[in-house]
Amino acid sequence: MTHVTSWWWIRHAPVVSHAGRIYGALDVPCDTSEAAVYDRLARLLPDDPLWITSQLGRAQATADAIEAAAAADPVERLVETAFAEQSFGDWQGMSYRELDELRDGAWHRFWLTPAEERPPGGESFVDVMARVAAAVRGLSVAHAGRQIVAVAHGGTIRAALAQALSLEPERALAFEIANCSVTRIDHIAGSPGSHAPEVSEAWRVGQVNADPRHFLD
Repeated sequence: MTHVTSWWWIRHAPVVSHAGRIYGALDVPCDTSEAAVYDRLARLLPDDPLWITSQLGRAQATADAIEAAAAADPVERLVETAFAEQSFGDWQGMSYRELDELRDGAWHRFWLTPAEERPPGGESFVDVMARVAAAVRGLSVAHAGRQIVAVAHGGTIRAALAQALSLEPERALAFEIANCSVTRIDHIAGSPGSHAPEVSEAWRVGQVNADPRHFLD
């Protein structure tokens, strides 16, 4: 028998102006006023999914907006702290200019730092990958065969893609993950008697960074 667990990853709504400062894992508010986007998301997502959000308010507010657009009865959600955005530690709250001066102009083409670099008091993207992978695998086993909607963050979703595609950390950072976009990843768990009994698990990527604005009626 084969169990397919589909993960529908949604990046949170745009953050309200952060004045050019690094927020990372800080709990900053988001703007969910673009009603048509949440209406479309509500129609794109599967029926009766398991809902999971990070503990950060912007992920929970985005889930609230989708739920309101669906006009459905409130559903219970799991809160998974492993799905939070990368913590940049002492750099959080600094301006990008201040960080540039601190790092003597060193820059990264996609992210604040190379994947292995751990900011003071924070975590590296490699650390994020490890915590996201462990949580995804555990939840995929615990809720095998379910449709899971996970409202989280750009770094979280890049980490989930890295797990599914066995990517090196630096390659995963190259993914663009827009606010309110949908990324679907299937976890396929095989067992004796399945079409591939020698394979205990596999991953399938259905879509990446699908922007609901492109599908508005």
